[in-house]
Amino acid sequence: MAGFFKKLFNRVTNTADIDWDDLEAELIAGDLGVKLSLEIVDELRHLGRKVSADDVIKTARKHIADLFPEDRPPLSPKEGGPTVILVVGVNGVGKTTSCAKLGHLLQKQGYSVTMAAADTFRAAAVEQLVRWGERLNLPVIKGPLEADPSSVCYQAHQKAITDGSDFLLCDTAGRLHTRHNLMEELSKIKRTLGKQDQSAPHETLLVVDASTGGNALNQAKEFGKAVALDGLILTKMDGSGKGGIAAAIQKELNIPARFVGTGEEPDCFARFEKKNYVEEVL
Repeated sequence: MAGFFKKLFNRVTNTADIDWDDLEAELIAGDLGVKLSLEIVDELRHLGRKVSADDVIKTARKHIADLFPEDRPPLSPKEGGPTVILVVGVNGVGKTTSCAKLGHLLQKQGYSVTMAAADTFRAAAVEQLVRWGERLNLPVIKGPLEADPSSVCYQAHQKAITDGSDFLLCDTAGRLHTRHNLMEELSKIKRTLGKQDQSAPHETLLVVDASTGGNALNQAKEFGKAVALDGLILTKMDGSGKGGIAAAIQKELNIPARFVGTGEEPDCFARFEKKNYVEEVL
């Protein structure tokens, strides 16, 4: 039994009678969100009998499992040009590293990948992606410091098309300074990419730090107002993060988890799998 569920099991086992408010608080503290936590408690309260620790874990797992859609098939390149993926998220969540790890994962699957260092107002982000590119043998397109992010994406898209790359990953939009500026920047990037492929970008993935709890939910809400989000990349799932925030975001915003980062090394990154998440991660 994984960390969060084990702690919850022990807490309930050592209690003569369940304190419903306390249980609700425990579930919310596990980053499951208020709505999902209330649903779990309500079902348990209506069992009409004494509730065991096994009941609590079984009901919580059932609600969480029912919440997530079936696992999506792996990413695959489209015909007639690269599949363009925008990787977005606030600074400090592992966005640039996740972009590189995703590129590495696709590369291991036999695909060719180009990356665009379009978080141009943060020199460290550009340098970090370039270093990852050199380490993993992934081409990185960059512009001068404070270059227009859409211009970098356009050049990278041109290069990806010319080289016949299967995927273009754009590391971009690392700021939430004002929602208006974020919307403008992302809208411009989408328009620019659309000049060479009207269907681009094909996926927009939000990177969130699993250890930040409700703050990650707020980030998802803000970015969701700026751009349609197709999925999450959950980082730092190997640390104190319980990962419950993925369930809260799925419940409240209907944004599915797609990938999970569990460490610093390039291979510590994998597709999100519902069964594994429910049984082993939480």
